[in-house]
Order: sequence, then structure tokens, then C-alpha cells
Amino acid sequence: MHNPYLDLTDEFNRGGLRVLLSSGQAVVVHRLAIMSKDGDWILREQQSAIDHVLAVLESHGAHYRFGAPLALPWLAGGWSSHFEFARGPMRIRTDFVSRPPRIGPTELADMWNSAAHTGSAVVDLVPLARIKLTNRDKDYAVVGDLARLMRDPADQLRFSRSARELIELARTRPDLLAAATAERPALAAVLLGRDALEEALDRERRSLMRTNEERLQRYQRAAAAWAAVWTDVAREVEGWPLRRAHEHLEQRAKFLLPTAVEAAS
Repeated sequence: MHNPYLDLTDEFNRGGLRVLLSSGQAVVVHRLAIMSKDGDWILREQQSAIDHVLAVLESHGAHYRFGAPLALPWLAGGWSSHFEFARGPMRIRTDFVSRPPRIGPTELADMWNSAAHTGSAVVDLVPLARIKLTNRDKDYAVVGDLARLMRDPADQLRFSRSARELIELARTRPDLLAAATAERPALAAVLLGRDALEEALDRERRSLMRTNEERLQRYQRAAAAWAAVWTDVAREVEGWPLRRAHEHLEQRAKFLLPTAVEAAS
């Protein structure tokens, strides 16, 4: 099946590497899913990259969905920007971040360097697994599938969701267990047997889900004033070319949507 999100990735990266295909569409490219309903990209945090992506989206007749303006101050604050356009009978949805959750600055820089070196604009297995540690239960099966594709047994120990496979890894590579357990405390239950490890993995999943849920709630609270006027703002720019609408939204958001969101204490 033809994938329009791969076409968009090529358009966004024409003349230079500006985006990395992420989340569900990256899972599709890694052949762990048949399709995903929208497209997610990590955007290089540069004005020239923003300008190019907006131009591509405008050429397709895209309009904003609720979210932050695609602008440096909000991208740097961890916000996401959302657009939509029609392609024949299809509804194409596009989402962008520049600082994806659970990816630190060093790992993010490594992702850009790796993409430039390999020529692949798709998020690789390890950072993709970290990105998929969401508050959605179904994503943890995806993380487990991604772990099975990882070549490094240390990475498999960090991300596998299978107690049986983790016990086997600990048996064949006991030299890696201590370091992996320091990063992933649930692995301390490996030596206690499968039942104990499965319980530890379930507690770990619930904790990770709760952490991401709390992160999203902080952004939702910060966006309350922006959400209250969004219907009116969207109506104001209805039918405008995207760049003109973008400039209007950016001016309105300056007074209603904080660029920084406080981290949990």
C-alpha cells in the first residue's frame, strides 16, 4: 500500500535533512504495523526548517488543528503542532515536535547525526521504543516488538516486555544484567522467577503510563486559555493560506499559550 507520509517525509527533507519520521509511521516502516492513521515527525529546531515545512504544508492546502504554533519558542518548550489536509478521499494529519518526550539532548543529537550518516530519515529502534513509552497500553506491545528487532542484547534488556525473553537474556548475558538493572529496576526481579518478573514489568508499565499521563496533563492545563479561544481563532483564519494563518495564530498565542511548561516537582 502506498504511504503518503513517506512522500511527505521526502518533501520535507528535499534539499536537506529537516525531519525524522517518528511514532506510528516509523513503526510501519520497521514493518511492525500495516498502517498508522497520522504522521509524526521530529523537526529540526531551526527557522529554515520550519519555513520549509510550512511551505510544503501550504502547497497541500493544510490548515492548523488545535495545538501550538509551529514556531521556535513553543517547539523549544516541548509543545507539538498539528495540521490536516485532504488528499482525495484521505484525511492527512501531520504532527511535529522538536524535543520528543523521554529523549534527552545527547540522544536527540545522536539521532540527527545517525540520520545524516545513514541517509535514513526514520527514527531508529532504540529511540523509537523510548518515544513509545506512552500512557497508551497498546504501545507497550509495540515496544516489546521493537526490542525483538534490536541487535544489542543490552538494548533488549532495557526494552523487552517479555519476562521469558528477559530471563533468557539474563542467563546468556549475565555480564550485562547489573548495568541494565541500574537503569531499569524491574530487572531486579529476573532472579526471582517468571511470575515475580511479570509482576514487576506490570508495575513498571503502570508507572510509565502514569508519568506520561501527568506530563500530558501539565500541557493541557497550560493550554487551557488557548483552548478556550481556539474555536474563534480557527474561525478567524478559515480559508487563509497557511503562512498567513500561521502568523495570525503566532501573534494570538503569544498572550495565551506559555512557551514553557513547569516540570513535575
